[in-house]
Amino acid sequence: MSKSLWLASTSIYRRALLEKLTAQFQTSKPEVDETPFAGETAEQLVLRLSAAKAQAVALQITSAAEGALVIGSDQVAVFNGQILGKPHTEERAFAQLRSFSGQEVQFLTGLSVTDTLTNKTDTILDRFIVHFRELTDAEIHSYIKREQPLNCAGSFKSEGLGITLFERLEGDDPNSLIGLPLIKLHAMLKRAGVDLLLHGV
Repeated sequence: MSKSLWLASTSIYRRALLEKLTAQFQTSKPEVDETPFAGETAEQLVLRLSAAKAQAVALQITSAAEGALVIGSDQVAVFNGQILGKPHTEERAFAQLRSFSGQEVQFLTGLSVTDTLTNKTDTILDRFIVHFRELTDAEIHSYIKREQPLNCAGSFKSEGLGITLFERLEGDDPNSLIGLPLIKLHAMLKRAGVDLLLHGV
């Protein structure tokens, strides 16, 4: 792999996802203000922040002459047109999950790749929809007690016991639900000159 690869994130979940494709990458925390702009839609927010994260880390690193590709990602969960926040308390987590019963929650992920040689950033939007089954109050209380999803937007962890809350999933890539759409990422890296199927380790 000629260009070095960087992940503009310190998320253990995103790191684990990228490790499915390659072990040859480094991580760095992007210093980016994630406050939404006035009137900014959820789609605009994740596209802007994913690009900002990739570009911020691209400015931090010093790479060899062959350059580097920096991956940035940002995700929000949306319900009834509103961006979901982290519940922080069991009461709020219960209220969120109860409102999702029999409904759908949309996950929007912005994904960006910045090439440090050209300073060009490729950015795409990925949509994934989670359809919740009808949930009883007892099931919701049990789930919150067992998994404590108080720092998770939407009050659930799809990579854990949260999968039991769903009726079905709708999207191109289940990895995008955790925060890094690997199918689209591989295509973007390939366009930028890095084919992880041929050169990843």
